[in-house]
Amino acid sequence: MPLTMFIQDRMLSSWSLRAHLVMEIAGLPHELRQMPGGDPAFAAKMQAAAAPAITVPTLTGEGGLIAWDSLALTETLAEMAPDAPIWPGDRVARAWARSLAAEMHSGFAGLRGACPMNLSLVYERIAPAGDVAASVAADVARIEALWALTRARFGAGGPWLFGATFTAADAFFAPVAARFITYGLGEGAETRAYCAAIIAHPGFRRWRAMGVAEGAPSPRYDLPLARGPWPGPAVIPAEATEAGPAINAACPYSGKPVAAGSLARIDGRVIGFCNPFCRDKSVADPGAWPKLAPLLA
Repeated sequence: MPLTMFIQDRMLSSWSLRAHLVMEIAGLPHELRQMPGGDPAFAAKMQAAAAPAITVPTLTGEGGLIAWDSLALTETLAEMAPDAPIWPGDRVARAWARSLAAEMHSGFAGLRGACPMNLSLVYERIAPAGDVAASVAADVARIEALWALTRARFGAGGPWLFGATFTAADAFFAPVAARFITYGLGEGAETRAYCAAIIAHPGFRRWRAMGVAEGAPSPRYDLPLARGPWPGPAVIPAEATEAGPAINAACPYSGKPVAAGSLARIDGRVIGFCNPFCRDKSVADPGAWPKLAPLLA
């Protein structure tokens, strides 16, 4: 494929999630290349793959294209897919949306430091101490104010910051909404409704399902707090199985033949896939995958 996007652990890498959601808006064919997180040689490996990049997300393409910053990547995709609603169509709304994304890109260090994104966990309400608590509280208050102001001015007619259309501004704040859920942050019905909409977004659900399929993330950000289940849309009952036969001969994603050891029982139907990863991402959230839907009808 002409485009490759470098990412890290889906459950933990907030910047990778942002880029993925913007790419979903762009709708461009691309290959994902996952680089191992926590590797001391990570920067050197990125340099070898896509110099001068030393971080993710990074986008590469034909003709020596490299965008190694999430804002630069977003603007590059907006140029490549000018008809995609990456930014609002109205000039005033677009300036506001770009400002939101830029503030998210450069700010909220207190929240980021105390509450790393972890899409595998929901904790009892976190209570940071001292200066950290003040910093997190200030960031949360600023974010809620931005969301409320944006929704009041531009958000009529839909659940997103700019109404009916999910834009890059929503993509940039998606990991924040996930943090609010994981750590029990934020107040008010409007905040809760926006966070619920984010984690129910099809692109977010698919990203998280792939993270679940990859297995438990690194425990480096875990906190010694009680945990609850991840919320969101109800998940269709599903499990891996060895018992066939499958109702399909080809993987719904790749079109390749169904492989041994890659069957799942989903809502009472045995469905086959081309590899265990396709099976496991489907088991994690069957309702998130449009290509799977015909087999569940």
